Amino acid sequence: MEDKVILLVEDNPDDEELTLRALNKRRLANIIVVVRDGQEALDYLFGEGPHLGRDTHIQPEIVLLDIRLPKLSGIEVLKRIRADKRTKMLPVIILTSSEEEQDLCAAYNNHVNSYIRKPVDFDQFDDAVKQLELYWLVLNRPPPKPKEGF
Repeated sequence: MEDKVILLVEDNPDDEELTLRALNKRRLANIIVVVRDGQEALDYLFGEGPHLGRDTHIQPEIVLLDIRLPKLSGIEVLKRIRADKRTKMLPVIILTSSEEEQDLCAAYNNHVNSYIRKPVDFDQFDDAVKQLELYWLVLNRPPPKPKEGF
């Protein structure tokens, strides 16, 4: 799993720390890239703004995406990911504290791969990350990478 990226899109420093602690506890070989708003997530994925020049042929294995983000909501980020041929098959997992049914429906209406509510308790959160890692990074077979000019 070396050199495979997990993109964490999280604006809350406490939730970011909790997620990173849980991921690091697993001793994953993945590189974890953290961005803190919806626009920066798109800039990273498409090699724009502060990420200009990034090799966009190397895309994350998964995107862990919060819904409530500054600049662009997680749902808007998801829509743009799905609208672009370079990223439309990228596995996106909503990782949020939202219990709103409208958020759940909006996520699935825009083809999210999974919707996980962040547990408040660290042990439960750690277990959720363990399951997420097992399924998405070990068991799941990702779609093929888009070819150049595709």
